[in-house]
Amino acid sequence: MSVIPLPIAANHPAYGGHFPGRPILPGVVLLDAALHALATQHTLQPAAAQLKSAKFLNPVLPGEALALHYAGSPADGFRFDIRCGDRIAASGSVVFSLSPERP
Repeated sequence: MSVIPLPIAANHPAYGGHFPGRPILPGVVLLDAALHALATQHTLQPAAAQLKSAKFLNPVLPGEALALHYAGSPADGFRFDIRCGDRIAASGSVVFSLSPERP
C-alpha cells in the first residue's frame, strides 16, 4: 500500500458549522482531499473521479493528522483508507476516467 499525507488545517472552515460545540470534519471534505491527492499523485484529473463506494467509520477532530493509504492503479481504480493514526476514518474505492475529455 502507498501512503500520502492529507494535511487539513485545524481551523478549516468546515469545522465551524459541523457541529458547533463538537466539531468534526465533514465526510465530503475527507473525500475531496483523498481524490485530489490521488489525482495529483498519478497525474489524473480530479473531475474524472467516479466514487464507487465510501464508508465513514470514525470522526476526524480538528488537528488530527490524516494519511491516505491506497492500492491500485489508474487503469483499474483504487481502494483507499483515510487513517487518523491507527483508526480508519473512512474507506472506499474510486476509478478515474482515462478517456480524453471532449470540448
